[in-house]
Amino acid sequence: MLIRFPYRFLLLLMLPLLAFAPAGERPAYRLFTAQGQPADYDQMLVQLAQADVVLFGEQHNDPIAHWLEVQLAKDLAQAKGPGKLVLGLEMFERDVQPLVAQYAAGTLPDSAFERQSRPWPNYATDYRPLLQFARNQHIAVVGTNAPRRYAQQVARGSLAALDKLPAADKAYLAPLPLAVDYELPGYKNMAAMFGGMTSAHGGGARNVIQAQALKDATMAATIRRSLAPGQLVLHLNGSYHSDHHDGIVAYLRAGQPALRIQTLSVVTQAQLQQLDKENVSLADYVIVVPEDMTKTY
Repeated sequence: MLIRFPYRFLLLLMLPLLAFAPAGERPAYRLFTAQGQPADYDQMLVQLAQADVVLFGEQHNDPIAHWLEVQLAKDLAQAKGPGKLVLGLEMFERDVQPLVAQYAAGTLPDSAFERQSRPWPNYATDYRPLLQFARNQHIAVVGTNAPRRYAQQVARGSLAALDKLPAADKAYLAPLPLAVDYELPGYKNMAAMFGGMTSAHGGGARNVIQAQALKDATMAATIRRSLAPGQLVLHLNGSYHSDHHDGIVAYLRAGQPALRIQTLSVVTQAQLQQLDKENVSLADYVIVVPEDMTKTY
């Protein structure tokens, strides 16, 4: 016997299903190769695990980048095995490394670490989860950046400002004197922000580039010193320090040309279907996040 239901009754039955029907894909990020081809995370992981150094170029206020950093650290730690992964962080400076090491070893309480190590303002939300993971898994953590007071001196008075530093202070920096390649794409872009090296602000541009180079070279030197045979350093830094394979990458290769290096860069785009032209060849892998993604600050 055929039972006929009124149309309105059928619609009422379907409403719960309609309410939960997908309204379209809303991915939090998409992954691309340097050439702009869609990439698979697991395939990327295999390639990254074969590197000596992975430079994760983040946007400091992007929550997707920070979440992916933790996921990648977990996956690389599992892929490499115990004692084979080292975390390097731009966010901590060389002179607070004893505190970073103590915290990673579990011998320094959170409160003391945060009070003494000069963490960035967004440390609690964006970097603390990663350090806690490293501490729980007994993963070595290294603060790699030049102390900001020295970078500020260079920005004001050029690399010559470092000549009179005591040897103990110079130990926190890349070996001096420091060679700077002003033709690197990132440094040329910085010069352009000042109107070029020959403009009225050319001297200021040169000093700022030298300060950036001091950070890049110090991070590179620290990464090399922290890398033992068979280990992999996962290094977190602002994308500008490693985009276009210059900055840190250039100094790493200058000191150790055979080093196997992979780079990632986080960018924002209005659409996630394809890589925008300006983001092609930015890094070995490009992580595209919606431009309206919420920020941590």
